[in-house]
Amino acid sequence: MSGKQQQPRWTQTWLGGVRSAGVDLGYPGERLGLPEEGGGSIAGWGRRIGALVIDWMICTWVVVQLLLGMSPAQSPWAPVLVFALQYLLLVGWLGQTFGHRLMGVRVAAMDGGDPRLLPVAVRTVLLALVVPAVIWDRDHRGIHDRASNTMVVRM
Repeated sequence: MSGKQQQPRWTQTWLGGVRSAGVDLGYPGERLGLPEEGGGSIAGWGRRIGALVIDWMICTWVVVQLLLGMSPAQSPWAPVLVFALQYLLLVGWLGQTFGHRLMGVRVAAMDGGDPRLLPVAVRTVLLALVVPAVIWDRDHRGIHDRASNTMVVRM
């Protein structure tokens, strides 16, 4: 095998993605002209999931259980509706939810500014459906981001 570059097995390329096959796709956000690190860069999955968990806990425990006095087990639709409403209002007017703020991220339009209300509404509906949010591209943009022409960036 000397002199020949060893090719990865097909299972390595399938399980590890194209990067394991030696294809360099650049960092997330590079195609969009964003910096690799720091403010304005694409938010990583840890920050995004952390923000989602914080928002979900606020909506479920504080609003649904404490303020509305409802049981999420008996009314499983209540946390989803409260989450969608708070998301629409906060992202639509402030560009971020409480969870986003605590995790240091915000939702931005593709030009870097604040997203408009209609794209936020589309994004909110798709986010509440869950599946579009877990299918993403190499720039960490889910179907909900692509449909609303938004991205989640670090502050």
